[in-house]
Amino acid sequence: MFIQTEETPNPATMKFLPGRSVMQTGTAEFKSEDDAARSPLAQALFQVDGVTAVFLGGDFISVTKRDDKEWYLMKPGVLGVVMEHFVAGKPVITDESEAALEENVAAEDAEVVSQIKELLDTRVRPAVAMDGGDIVFQGYDDGVVTLHMQGACAGCPSSTATLKMGIENMLRHYIPEVREVRAAGLY
Repeated sequence: MFIQTEETPNPATMKFLPGRSVMQTGTAEFKSEDDAARSPLAQALFQVDGVTAVFLGGDFISVTKRDDKEWYLMKPGVLGVVMEHFVAGKPVITDESEAALEENVAAEDAEVVSQIKELLDTRVRPAVAMDGGDIVFQGYDDGVVTLHMQGACAGCPSSTATLKMGIENMLRHYIPEVREVRAAGLY
């Protein structure tokens, strides 16, 4: 089994591509070993010294490290865990019931929210997945779109620019009702 690695715009996060499907549908993010109870793969990755977060995408795994650790020392351990997991045929997720993020949407905003989600799904999420992360719609209120950043996007130095100059400008262009885009938990 050959596992490719890619750097992401977030220097603390590396993307691992095992050459096979990781998540059949959706994504999963684990910010601690306790969060990873439903994922044997994430649990095993947290055993590698320095791992602080694991994000599972359709065909990739993003691993985030502590600042005091170096990738050249951690990468062999992460690669070993990923290889052993897939060669052994273990499940990635044992409990498929995904706890969805709570959405804050008023009934009168349903059409605008539908347009926002369509643009995010077709134009934003595929590009963000290439960098090892995901951006998920969380809410819309009075022209303000709230997005939840996951994987390499969470804590990425360029995430604010991506939100403001990329996503916000695109949404404002196509949907006049959108005034601003914010990352969940930052405001």
